[in-house]
Amino acid sequence: MLYQLLANHPEAIVQIVKQTPTWVWGLFSGLMVLGVTQLRDRTQSLARVSIMPVAMTVFSAWGMVSAFGNSPHFTGVLAAWIVTAAIVGAVVSLGDSGARYDAATRSYALPGSVVPLLLIAGIFLTKYWVGVELAMQPQLVRDASFALPVATLYGVFNGLFAGRAARLWKLAHRASPMTAAA
Repeated sequence: MLYQLLANHPEAIVQIVKQTPTWVWGLFSGLMVLGVTQLRDRTQSLARVSIMPVAMTVFSAWGMVSAFGNSPHFTGVLAAWIVTAAIVGAVVSLGDSGARYDAATRSYALPGSVVPLLLIAGIFLTKYWVGVELAMQPQLVRDASFALPVATLYGVFNGLFAGRAARLWKLAHRASPMTAAA
């Protein structure tokens, strides 16, 4: 596996990086810029706070389908991803984001956080690691002991994003005029 190769031959990282298409580093840079913007306090609309969880879910789903779409374990991989994301998302949605929602302006006052940056980096690096592993060992696509933990990890990332977004959506729902009238 990759970690064994790098532990025994750390110089291999140079070849792996050299063989990575340039566009991958451009994507990584763009994602890191997006994550860095989350470090400072900001004001955003409901639509804006919904974009990142949806985009990261699509990125994660693309990672799973591109890696395991032809796997005989794809149904199990998909189930592991969905179940993990649902459980993690439900638990995280119960927490407090520290955000405030202003119903008059229909916007959130969001505190800066390193969490989105770490989640974005985690999803990207997982996709990169899985891509390198499968390029070096294509037979891993058929190995449930490889595919299921990867799907579970993607599920954790997506659940964290979805749960954080659900906390914000609840703030808006509680403050909406229809809720106040009920």
